[in-house]
This record gives sequence, structure tokens and C-alpha cells, in this order.
Amino acid sequence: MGATHTPLDLTLALGASDLNRALLDGAVGIQGAGVRCLTFPSPERHWRMFRRAEFDVAEASFGAYLSVREKRPEEFVAVPAFPHRRFRHSYVFTAAGSPLASPAELAGRRVGLRTWTNTAGVWTRGILQDEYGLDLRGVEWVVQDADTAGEVPDGFRITPVPEGRTVVEMTAKGEIDALVYPELPDVLDTPGGLRRLFADPGAEERGYFARTGIFPIMHTVVLRRELTEKNPWLPYETLRAFRAAKDRALAEVADPRRTCLAWARDAYEQQVALMGPDPWAYDVEGSRAAVATLARYAVEQGIVRRAPEPEELFHPGTLDEPPGYVRR
Repeated sequence: MGATHTPLDLTLALGASDLNRALLDGAVGIQGAGVRCLTFPSPERHWRMFRRAEFDVAEASFGAYLSVREKRPEEFVAVPAFPHRRFRHSYVFTAAGSPLASPAELAGRRVGLRTWTNTAGVWTRGILQDEYGLDLRGVEWVVQDADTAGEVPDGFRITPVPEGRTVVEMTAKGEIDALVYPELPDVLDTPGGLRRLFADPGAEERGYFARTGIFPIMHTVVLRRELTEKNPWLPYETLRAFRAAKDRALAEVADPRRTCLAWARDAYEQQVALMGPDPWAYDVEGSRAAVATLARYAVEQGIVRRAPEPEELFHPGTLDEPPGYVRR
């Protein structure tokens, strides 16, 4: 009898998104591995992966990975799968009664943040700088998580929120002029709450993509390095699985029978017309502009010392494709 091989037993921590659904429900697996999928909110998942290495594979903050990779390169590797991207113009807020009407008016003002190193904040600050000319060093940044203030280089003005307060509350009360936040605050569009700074953020986002071709990347997929050194096949098979799950999700969103939204097909066709059939490229070349831009922002904002080339950020086994059969 031939030798038997026990599949590698992996824990996989993911966000509960449609791009990951086929992995979560077992329709797609990682070849050569038995996979136990776990779901957690993003902050907990990222913290538990980068602080404790609790999972073998995890969807994780791309901005945090850039920082961890530079400081502790021996711990993790990444594959070029990006299960969460999001345009950020819709996540700049001001008080409902604020007179502010444009990013240019943020110059010299106080702007709240969840944390300095949060990927959403890195992208939003970079976009405000590149697209609207905001001098980031001329703003007083009021940071919810005061522990991140020590990571900021000289030249940025960082103030922690007072104990017991939140940046959302302080912005709604006008104590902070504006807010850059990773999610939609509960008090958005409520009396005495917050409103979006951009009058038509969707138009700003579409214009941004038309000019730059960038769909901002929030998350990538990281693996514990020691596992990949013992199992060199694992990074590519992980990438293959994430690609298969993404392809299933794109096929489903194109089918109006799969959703309760009345105009979902119209929205899908508008997205394809602007962004092409697959704006979620799970490869280096198709994501080069977004990866390089985030790395540049991380340097400019003091999160890393050097902007690596996109190819440096991912396991070498995922940078090119193995040959297949020739099909006529």
C-alpha cells in the first residue's frame, strides 16, 4: 500500500463577506488542508493575528501588515488576495450643523481619527492630501486610541481624546471639526449628529477611480511564516482558494435572483461599465497601483520607513502562475 498523507489542519479567520462565503460554507477549500473557519469583526481579528498569531491564515489589515512586516519580518507572509476594498470619500464626516463644505476647509482644523495606523485612515488622509491638497501636518489629529500617538513621526500634531470621550461624540458636538472614520457612525444623518463632508461622495469616488484606476485595498491575507516554510505549496493553494471564492461571489452578484435589492442588476452593470468585470484583482499586477499607493502613504505618514515594491510584500510562490494545459 502507498503512503497516506494527513491533510494539514488549518485555522482560517475571515470577515463574513460575500467574497469569503464559499470558504466559510465549505464550498471552496484549500487543497491539501483541512480548514476550520472562524469569523470575527475586523479589529478583533487583526489584533489576535498580529499580537498573538492565533490563526494559521487570516484576512488582516493591509496597513497593519506593512508595519508588522517591517518590524517583525520573521512572523508573517502575505498572498495577493484582497477580500476587502472600499472607497473612502463616504467616510469623512462633520457635525450636522457645521458650515464646512470641502476638504480644503480642513486646513488648520481638528480632525478625529479612530487610530493613526488604521488602513482606512491611511487611505483617507492620503486621498485628502493627493486629491484635495490638504497639508496633513497642518491639521491637529485627535486620535481615539491614544496608544498609536507614539508611532507618529515628528511634524504631525496628535492629540488623544480626553478620557471617557469619543471622537464621534466630540465631532457631533463641534469640539472636533471633522471626522475620518472606518465605518458609518450610528449618529449619521440624525438631528444633532453627523453628516458627510462631501455633498455627493459617490460622485467623488467614481471620479477618483476614473482618474487613478485605484480601488483602495483595506485587507490582505496573511499566513504564519513558519507554516509556509514547512509547506511551500501552501501560499499558492491559499491564493487559489480565495480566488475561487471570489469568482463564485462575482457570479452570484450578477444574478438578480440572488438578492432582494430591486435594482441590484442595474448597480452591477454600472460597476462593470466603470470598473470592468472584476475590480477585485487577486494578483500583484492587477492591484499594483493600489498596493504601491498605500505603501507610499504609509511612508509619508510615518508608519513604515521604506515603501517596498509590490512584489516584496507577497510570498514568491504567488507572484507568477504555474503552466496549464494548452487549450485550442
